[in-house]
Amino acid sequence: MPGMSRRTLLRSAAVGGAAVAAPGLLTACSTGSDDGDVSNAGKELAPWPAHAAPAGPRPDLAPTDAGVQAGFTSYPSDLVTSAARTPGDGSTVKVLTVTFGTPPKPAAQNRYWRAVEKALGVTIEFTVVPQADYQKKMATVMAGDPESLPDVINVFGGFTLPREAQFVQRRAEDLTPHLSGAAVRDYPNLAGIPTHAWHDMGRIGGRLYGVPLERPLPGSTLWLNQGLFTDAGMQAGWTSTDFTAVARSATHGKRYALGASVGSLFGNAVHAAAHHAPNTWAIDRNGTFHAHYTDDRYRAAVAFQARLRKNGSYHPDATAMSQADLGTLFLNGTVASLQDGFGAYQTRYPDAEGLLTPAPALPYSVDGAPGGIVAARRSFGYTILKKAGQERIRMLLRLLDHLAAPFGSREWELLHHGLEGVHFTRGTDGSPRPTKLGEVENVSNLPFRYLAEGPQVLYLPGRPDAVRALHTWQRAVVPVAIRNASFGLKSRTETSQGATLKALMDDTITAVVAGRAPMAQYDEAVRTWRSRGGDRMAGEYAEEYDATT
Repeated sequence: MPGMSRRTLLRSAAVGGAAVAAPGLLTACSTGSDDGDVSNAGKELAPWPAHAAPAGPRPDLAPTDAGVQAGFTSYPSDLVTSAARTPGDGSTVKVLTVTFGTPPKPAAQNRYWRAVEKALGVTIEFTVVPQADYQKKMATVMAGDPESLPDVINVFGGFTLPREAQFVQRRAEDLTPHLSGAAVRDYPNLAGIPTHAWHDMGRIGGRLYGVPLERPLPGSTLWLNQGLFTDAGMQAGWTSTDFTAVARSATHGKRYALGASVGSLFGNAVHAAAHHAPNTWAIDRNGTFHAHYTDDRYRAAVAFQARLRKNGSYHPDATAMSQADLGTLFLNGTVASLQDGFGAYQTRYPDAEGLLTPAPALPYSVDGAPGGIVAARRSFGYTILKKAGQERIRMLLRLLDHLAAPFGSREWELLHHGLEGVHFTRGTDGSPRPTKLGEVENVSNLPFRYLAEGPQVLYLPGRPDAVRALHTWQRAVVPVAIRNASFGLKSRTETSQGATLKALMDDTITAVVAGRAPMAQYDEAVRTWRSRGGDRMAGEYAEEYDATT
């Protein structure tokens, strides 16, 4: 499992050992001095915001320090008020976020939109960008006139944007004076965001430029049609051999055990974690960083997936299917599993009602070694503010503070469920149940939640048994979660060349699993990845780690 320590890399670079990118592959990714110094090494580091847990109801299922979430089996009967006053000043605020929903109705026809605007005290001009178009849209935004930037931008954590950190450093407001240390107390809901979310968002040049969107510890998860997998022989303590047998048993006719969508590498994250490979980057005891690509366990996971593909367990359109289409095939029983984020439980269970019982899979073991799960970046992304006068910045931060209201508050209920009697009614247990209008006008289609959000909890309206099952699953898998050691760290090479280098590896892995390329081609791609920037990233991350821990 080759790696490179910071000291080794610097010594190699001094004698000309650090290779540069070849023309024709990475020429679009500048590494010139005009990119700015986004590294935290050698900088005075802004203290993280001082955390203060928000007021709210006591959970039915206790959280743990290791990362198991608080669980609520019923909806709080007494909601708290988390915002002392209307935060806005009557002005117009332009915002941009990613979305996974359908396009919202215009504001004039959208009672949910108007209700949130009223609560915030501003007029919101919302640019909602579908996930598939987000990278292209952000490239246009980042290259455009600074004056035309939206006031509030969601920097989605699902993609590597070229020179993202440099853009943020040049164009976004430095929020350190407002949020670092005790200063965050002016925004109590932002103070309620756990420190792990700020840490995984990271600093840029030692400063705080964003507000993170906190997420649970479990990341990419294999969601199963529990009935089909149980009937096929799934049982606790299964091995990779068992998994292969169950997948074959669950595949027959026009039903396939394994579904995958474009860009997921056939659900590679789940299988790599089960093989206990690094989650992108691992750090060894001597401070050496090494990438998953260079790890024998990751290579074995790719080979394992290729065998699953060869034996017919994957849906034949796994390299061409959208995640939305895959979700439809999951619900109609065409595929018995799919990879998605853990947080997808909030829609997987309601959508599957009356059709199937979804369940997150326990990892299988490999060669006697217990499998792991993917530990997510605890920041789904972060929100930046366009540079402006200090009063304007304070007003925008008050808006984000309002949006970050905790579960069990009136503000949270409005943002997540809309207006009672319009967008939702209450079940016999008091939990919000969407109306027909609420199924169209909601926080999924108008994603205020991707601007700011309070601490995540386990809760499903009217489904206490599902909450208990998810909490039990978390208690089993959180101890074997595999964390990406680079979370919160900056690498100059990653910001300038990471997207291109990742595409090289993604294309190769997809070709190998699909049976279009041999494993030897994977090995050759790893050598190319290392020489054209991978080893430099390893050294830069090690230097950052030394400086920030």
